[in-house]
Amino acid sequence: MTIPPPNTARPIAPRPILGSQASTTEIVTYLDGICQTLSELAPQVDQSGKWPEQSMQLCGDSGVFRWFLPQSYGGWEWTDFQILLGYLSLSQSCLTTSFILTQWHAAARRILSSKNSQLLEQVGPKLADGSCFVTVGISQLSTSRQHTEPALRSYPTADGYRLEGFAPWVTAAAHADLLILGATLEDGQQILAAVPTSTKGVVCKPGMPLVALSASCTDRVELQGVEINEDQILAGPIENVLLASASKGGGVGGLHTSILAIGHAMRAAAYLRVESQQRSSLRPVADKLSADVEVLRMKIERLTMGHEVITVSELRRRANSLVLRVTQAALQAAKGAGYVEGHPTGRWAREALFFLVWSCPQAVVEANLCDLAGIESPH
Repeated sequence: MTIPPPNTARPIAPRPILGSQASTTEIVTYLDGICQTLSELAPQVDQSGKWPEQSMQLCGDSGVFRWFLPQSYGGWEWTDFQILLGYLSLSQSCLTTSFILTQWHAAARRILSSKNSQLLEQVGPKLADGSCFVTVGISQLSTSRQHTEPALRSYPTADGYRLEGFAPWVTAAAHADLLILGATLEDGQQILAAVPTSTKGVVCKPGMPLVALSASCTDRVELQGVEINEDQILAGPIENVLLASASKGGGVGGLHTSILAIGHAMRAAAYLRVESQQRSSLRPVADKLSADVEVLRMKIERLTMGHEVITVSELRRRANSLVLRVTQAALQAAKGAGYVEGHPTGRWAREALFFLVWSCPQAVVEANLCDLAGIESPH
């Protein structure tokens, strides 16, 4: 398989290498520099709804894509804890950019954990330097359309497979070079495949207008008679291909969803603390919510380091509840000004709604609904 040239030029000039041996202080200083600019760009990203070219270019120029790649491919090979610090910082600055990065990360993880060493050798260095942008379209195998006919079918051919149908929720597909897609065979087995966006029969929709994060350009990808070869297969055919590849390090990324929710809540809590310095009536609220955020931040930090016992599902449920409460408190603290378009608290509250629908397992959905209804969850 030949990876086409990138859709847009992405000249990458990374800062000095910050590998896994870098100190926490060095990494925090490095992240502060990136996040200041991302924060400045975030309002326009939200209001325009257009692909955040500047923000993504900044990530490439700053070496963000290198966090996740092995040194053998030019990556920095950050530890899970260092990646946690990175995601918490980015999500406090621009949730749209952070979300796009998680989808790139999910796709890169699938490639790194696959049996396809040939593809990895071909794209590994391009992933690290940002010259190949990848994204993932697997929700049809996980949380979307699970009670209907498979949205994306695969049919064996002499050389590989033919793909027919669509992937319903694919972020940044119109700006990607390579898609990691999940498809279902007639016998119920599934495959994961790497499909260049330039492949004949692949149609990437430009992005739907959303309540928030429209600039992520999330939309469906349609596939009509798309022919792929065996050398494009990352996993399968096998039942529950996502679970099988997750066991090799390519998990769906539910933990990263919770990290972004906690980071988003941290930003809103910081706003409340600043406001409470001038308004004493806000101090009990700001103190309590800030403490709740800190408890959950410490839990996910300990979980990342293997020192905490909490399920990913329970963490997600608590993160969802927290980010909604903190962002709505920030909006209310801002009063009428917060409801005016362009005010950050209004944007944060809209963005927080995304966690109710983004890759949300049914058990988490049910628990969140019970919380909203004020009844005890059966789980």
